[in-house]
Amino acid sequence: MTTSLRVRIGVLGLTLLAGLATPTTTATAQTAPSPTAEERRLDRAAPQEILRRSGFDSLTAEFARALGSAGSYAQARRVVVREGSGLWQRAVGRAQGRGPAGGDLSRDDDRPLYWARLTMTREVRTWEPRFGLTSAQRVALLDELERTSRGQTTVRHPLGRKKTKRILVTGFDPFTLDRDIRISNPSGATALALDGTVIETADGPARIETVVFPVRWQDFTAGTVERTLRPYLKKVDLFTTVSQGRVGRFDVERTNGAWRGGFADNDDIGVTGTVPVTDPASQPQWTTTTLPYAKIVAAGTGRFPVYDNTQVTEIPAGGTDPVVRPDGPTPGSSAREGGGGDYLSNEIAYRATLLRDRLGLHDVLPGGHVHTPVLEFGAGNTDPATGTVTDPGFVRNRLDIIAQVRAILKVAAEAD
Repeated sequence: MTTSLRVRIGVLGLTLLAGLATPTTTATAQTAPSPTAEERRLDRAAPQEILRRSGFDSLTAEFARALGSAGSYAQARRVVVREGSGLWQRAVGRAQGRGPAGGDLSRDDDRPLYWARLTMTREVRTWEPRFGLTSAQRVALLDELERTSRGQTTVRHPLGRKKTKRILVTGFDPFTLDRDIRISNPSGATALALDGTVIETADGPARIETVVFPVRWQDFTAGTVERTLRPYLKKVDLFTTVSQGRVGRFDVERTNGAWRGGFADNDDIGVTGTVPVTDPASQPQWTTTTLPYAKIVAAGTGRFPVYDNTQVTEIPAGGTDPVVRPDGPTPGSSAREGGGGDYLSNEIAYRATLLRDRLGLHDVLPGGHVHTPVLEFGAGNTDPATGTVTDPGFVRNRLDIIAQVRAILKVAAEAD
């Protein structure tokens, strides 16, 4: 990680198309595409070990059998929805201590969900059923699988309980896997650990619901953030997007920028340019957090220090060269990096807070982005070529990060 925080959390492997019409079975069947770069990593030793040591390795054959039994597109869609939802529920249950561990891998581990999902998307992507499958149908099945296995279709905040606050939290998949295939993402682990849980605040209980997003540019271009969050932002009392950031520290990012810096995502695709949104004519260069950052920073939430990060990189009005601004953007400037950099962590923060503002919620809904510390392996296990997939220090760091995110949410929920 650099000081400017090009937080490598990036987002194409499958194409998510919001609002895709229900496909029909009358169109001409197409040849199945090849696995994506993300899916091709599955056959390496570390992913296979992670799946085996969590019990998630059995899901591949089970899913293939269920999909193979489908005699029509409609039946295949039902299988995908059922199995995708089941994968999310199994991952959340494992993380929260319900059901069998399935192996000796720590329950707090987010990686079994990630790699198991890829076994399923690869199966759908390369599947050639006897009844034929059009390209549109395949994309729709992949879309259903992605959404259901990420918790995006099962956000269930309590209704009719005015004393229970509603909190929405997002996490990310592991990323930079070509640098170290063993990588875990503490934001994804936090999402699994906290989904459906309740924290007690000074004002009463607050229920947390979570979703996880891919590290692929194209999914964000296709509107996956807005599609997922829009139904809930008017119903919640607090939201925060979460991702992995700098070593040894938490950051509450004050400002988010409308710029993509081009770092490669999980499908080895890089994109540079202005963040694409609907109605670009009204698109601001910057959005800001409405989280109670001062109270979060001042509170003792855990062993990692928490910072109010105000630095951005901009091209000043009338200028041509990027300038680092430690205290935020100047009037009329163009974004080049938000507090969270120019990768997908900055982009999810930008999109979520822009959606908040376009829904007219800026002054009433606390929301923004929290960067966790980088999840580091323990001493003696830092070399990806010779290291093991887990170690006691690695597990301790992840558990401490999860606990501190929970504590930060408690402070934020009590702040208004």
